[in-house]
Amino acid sequence: MSFFEILMLVCFGASWPVSIAKSLRTKQVTGKSPLFMFLLLLGYLFGILNKLFYNMDAVVWLYVFNFCLVSVDLALYHRYKA
Repeated sequence: MSFFEILMLVCFGASWPVSIAKSLRTKQVTGKSPLFMFLLLLGYLFGILNKLFYNMDAVVWLYVFNFCLVSVDLALYHRYKA
């Protein structure tokens, strides 16, 4: 388990609730990129797969948590994009 990997995931994970709250409050997604969020999801998926296949530890749950947060933000983007 890497201390720096945990810190990276915690820092990324701390920013998504702010983005989600803003989307819910304003119902606007101006400036958000669905391609960027999709690429983040892909990156988190690869992180999860790496943990499952090569280095399983508790950090996998941070990847899953971040994946879920980005998924919610992407869903809100599609809901409010018009």
